[in-house]
Amino acid sequence: QVLLVESGGGLVQAGDSLRLSCSAPGRTINGFFMAWFRQAPGKERDFVAAINWSGDSSYYSDSVKGRFTIARDNAENTVYLQMNSLKPEDTAVYYCAASASPYISNTYSGPSFYAYWGQGTQVTVSS
Repeated sequence: QVLLVESGGGLVQAGDSLRLSCSAPGRTINGFFMAWFRQAPGKERDFVAAINWSGDSSYYSDSVKGRFTIARDNAENTVYLQMNSLKPEDTAVYYCAASASPYISNTYSGPSFYAYWGQGTQVTVSS
């Protein structure tokens, strides 16, 4: 079992920045492929970004590419999501997810690829 804890959400204005953190207390994340998803009210949980085990490859949805950056610090067992130029449509609950899969497949952008999830952190962007 992997406990994931997100933090860093909040209420900001359009154009502002936020950095989300996802930690795994007492557990190394070295062997996990990590991702961020988000879910707005009444909508499905959507892929935002993912990062491979070493942190040298990252993947983004088209809606956040160029504005968001995912990073990981395996020594600190933490994954980050730096969100810049935030827009009202970025408003959602953001979830951290971890996959123990030893290889990446073309399903990495779907929730079913991930076995472990955090509780989520709310991000609200006002116009």
